[in-house]
Order: sequence, then C-alpha cells, then structure tokens
Amino acid sequence: MQSSYPRPLGRVLITGGASGLGEAVARAVAEAGGTPAVIDRDVSAVPSGTLSRQADVSDRQQVEQAVASIAAELGGIDAVVTAAGIDRCGRLEDIAADEWERVISVNLLGTVSAVRAALPHLEQVHGRVITVASSLALRALSDATAYCASKFGVLGFSRALAAETRGRLGVTTLIPAGMRTRFFDDRDEQYKPGPDAQLNDPSDVARTVVFALQQPEGCEVRELVVCPEEEPSWP
Repeated sequence: MQSSYPRPLGRVLITGGASGLGEAVARAVAEAGGTPAVIDRDVSAVPSGTLSRQADVSDRQQVEQAVASIAAELGGIDAVVTAAGIDRCGRLEDIAADEWERVISVNLLGTVSAVRAALPHLEQVHGRVITVASSLALRALSDATAYCASKFGVLGFSRALAAETRGRLGVTTLIPAGMRTRFFDDRDEQYKPGPDAQLNDPSDVARTVVFALQQPEGCEVRELVVCPEEEPSWP
C-alpha cells in the first residue's frame, strides 16, 4: 500500500524552540497543521497557546523531565527537532575549558538527551527525528573547534541512529549554513557575519524541516543541506 503525502505532522517537540531556527520551526509546524511543543532555557517569548517547558538541554535530567511532561500532556510525541545550539568562537587556547565543553554539552549531548528521552514515544508511532547539524559538520574552520566538534558529532550520531533505528522511525539530519538570527549577537566583532554575508532566512529553512517531517512512512530524507544560492563554502 502506498503511503500518502503529505504526512500529518502531529505533535512535534522542538528544542531551542523559543528563538532562531527553533522558533521558525515551531511557527512553520503550527502553520502546517501540526502541534509544536517547545523546550528552551527561556520560554517567556513562546506564544501563548504553544505548549512549552523550561529546561537546559545540557542537563539530561531536565530534558528527561521536560520530554516526559510534554508527552503526558499531548498524549505522545510524533517527531523531535533538535534546534538548540550555542557557539564559542576563538582559538582553542583562548577559550575557557568550561565554555568549550558547554558547546559540546548543548549541541551534541543535548541532542542525544532529547532523542533518547523521546525515543519510546517515537517508536510507538514510527515517528521522526530531525537533528540540526551545520555546514560546519562538513568542513573544518579555524577558531571554531568546539562548534565543529559538536556538529561533526551530531552528524555522526545521526547517521548511526538512522542505521540503528531503521524500520522503526525516520531520521533526518538538517545541515544549514548561516541564517539571519540572533545566534551571532554575542560574538566578538571579528566573528560576526559581515554586511555582505550570505545568510538564509530561518523561515525558509524551517519549511524544509516541515517538508522532511511530511514524508510518508518508508520514504526518508536522510540529510538535507540548506544554504544560500551563492554560499561560498559549498560544495
């Protein structure tokens, strides 16, 4: 029997869903008829009517509690999008060890914790996981050791997860280039995108997330690269 497209979105849990790409994904999911649920360190800006739970994704117990609470309130989870992410730019010797390790804790271990906590719910419905890597999961860049390490890790984790769970749920790795968000706001000037930087609108990237979520069961978008047309680093 051929599955139908588009697949209903259902209940979509989004880490980092209060700002940036995560916020755009939550909005796109709602507009496409799904039910977004947000996990973030600060949920004060989440629109009223959108289910949210405050948690730091680098804290596994907080993530587990937030996922369990959301699943209980919604009666399950159909998909997870791991959009929470941070960066610390600079040479390895110039970044405090705690700051460097926090990037790994948020970007990589936070991704793993959210997926692990949601896995029993996803397997009940043959759900989907969309992990958010980066163009820096495919290429190395100076002064970005923490971020590259975390996103290379997300890509490796996602590929292994897809192999491990095939036939039980879907796994897509989103690989976006830079976007026009507040992600760069706390960087030193030398690490901020210039006025002529090629950056995507996060709402455009969010629509590709919805596209992947809507694929019928059995059809997988394993990896999805989204970049500006004139992206200088691709391929």
